[in-house]
Amino acid sequence: MEERSFLKPAVSLAMLVAGIVMAAVDAEWFSSDTVRLAWYVAAYLPVGLGVMKEAWECASKGDVFSEFMLMSVASIGAFVIGEYPEAVAVMLFYCIGETLQDMAVDRARDNIRSLMEFRPDHASVVVGGTVVVKDPADVRPGDVVEVKPGERVPLDGELISGDAAFNTAALTGESVPRTIERGSEVLAGMIAADSVVRLRVVRPADQSAVARILQMVEDASERKAPAELFIRKFARVYTPVVIALAALTVVVPWLWSIAGTGFAYDFGTWFYRALIFLVISCPCALVISIPLSYFGGIGAASKRGILFKGGNYLDAVTKVDTVVFDKTGTLTRGEFAVVRVDGSNPGALVDTVAAIERGSNHPIARAVAAAAKDKTIVADDVKDVPGYGLTATVGGRRWAVGTLKLMEREGVGYPKEIASAAETIVACACDGRYEGCLFLADTLKDDAARAVEKLHAVGVSSVEILSGDKQALVDKVAAGLKVDRGCGDLLPEGKVGRIEEIRRSGRNVAFVGDGINDAPVLALSDVGIAMGALGSDMAVETADVVIQTDQPSKVADAIRIGRRTRRIVSQNIVFAIGVKVLVMLLGLAGMANLWAAVFADVGVALLAVMNATRVFFDNK
Repeated sequence: MEERSFLKPAVSLAMLVAGIVMAAVDAEWFSSDTVRLAWYVAAYLPVGLGVMKEAWECASKGDVFSEFMLMSVASIGAFVIGEYPEAVAVMLFYCIGETLQDMAVDRARDNIRSLMEFRPDHASVVVGGTVVVKDPADVRPGDVVEVKPGERVPLDGELISGDAAFNTAALTGESVPRTIERGSEVLAGMIAADSVVRLRVVRPADQSAVARILQMVEDASERKAPAELFIRKFARVYTPVVIALAALTVVVPWLWSIAGTGFAYDFGTWFYRALIFLVISCPCALVISIPLSYFGGIGAASKRGILFKGGNYLDAVTKVDTVVFDKTGTLTRGEFAVVRVDGSNPGALVDTVAAIERGSNHPIARAVAAAAKDKTIVADDVKDVPGYGLTATVGGRRWAVGTLKLMEREGVGYPKEIASAAETIVACACDGRYEGCLFLADTLKDDAARAVEKLHAVGVSSVEILSGDKQALVDKVAAGLKVDRGCGDLLPEGKVGRIEEIRRSGRNVAFVGDGINDAPVLALSDVGIAMGALGSDMAVETADVVIQTDQPSKVADAIRIGRRTRRIVSQNIVFAIGVKVLVMLLGLAGMANLWAAVFADVGVALLAVMNATRVFFDNK
């Protein structure tokens, strides 16, 4: 496709260069005006017809004074006064700039679309007692799908197998897996925790939020940044004013000459100057380079796993001075780990509990198994006490491990202070006597601390944590990460209240979250950022920016890319307008020819395009 898009400009460029060379060497057959005109018209048509078609279509819709009309009038005027090479050059360089822009936009869209492939690409459908792997798009409501432990549910469905535990952190922000009863609805995006489950599909794939997200990506160009909107409004006023001034450039000297001033008026001279003025005035550099700068920023971000849904959000993120994180699934992994052990022999206690829970795929059991060192201990007669924990025999002694409710059920006394612990606890008793307790907590992501450091490095003045977890646990995480404030025990409306409070203080806030319960806060914030790899569909859909890699440190990268894009846009505006004004004044004074006008228009546009693409190749 890229080769085809450059084919027409390549033909025109070859013919333009050949024509200039033949004129320079005085080729005899090229000396005829008719031959020269025919040659340059043939060179003009591949690049000029498309622009003139656009000018006609815009005019038929009421937009007469578009940049396409300016280009058409200027190039036709150049043919009228015999400046054939300049006429071709105007259209040629404009089309090259447009082609470069289209290529950059297509590349950005391809990068973005590829990042959405993290969603489940298959569904295991039960057909006649056997499992058939299908595309989720081919699964219909009423079909039964099977999901194995660790797999993500591909479509919304009703749980038809027994009660099962699901990792719902992506949807609800809960750090503890939730047990869903048979007959209840399981949402796409949940992860089966410890058993094979079967679901009856209730909604087709094309009604999922993924389809809506992809559509939003396609529509991202409609979400214009303020600079883009200004240029469009500016062009609607600017273009007719420019055409009127070009006409006055021809008419005013003529009126001055017939007023008896003795001024010698030459129509060709003033028409040529008007044409130079017209060519210089074309807003190509701004019309092409500014949207391209934003698409370049979107493309650069997408290569780093950051999806901006429009140029307006690239602008908005540059103003952020406060970043607020949800905790579970955003700064933490949503996975348990043993953080401390109370007991007379902590190592032996962990090894014993791991042996008792060895047959379970529950996240708590996996965390204890990961902490155990002695894997040879054998537990017998293991029994599950639903909602309480497990009992078993180890070395001829009866053990009970689980919640404090299990201790009370077994008549085991325990230290009352552990009931107020922030962490999830596994209490342990042997032969009716309390032996100790394992404390488990969600673990921080590897780059959580770096995320806070990078945000301060890019000038974010305040970083906070909002969470529905216990205040004691949030305080511990906040202290470890050195954030400015941590608020726990919050329901969704509590998070909304805190964001409103921050905004009322005059600060620009970005909220970073990943669950359904975060959607209202994502929508309320100046910039909503969703952690997309495990994030809920609703959070991803509501957010303005999606971090596909699930790394919180990417938030600082998003701010940096937004600011760099904004700087490039400002550079292009100042450069384009500055050069145009200078050459415009020289042209009216008769000190600039049409080639200078071509440079001031399409040459500046090409330089602006090259400057705009710098952000696309951001590799920092």
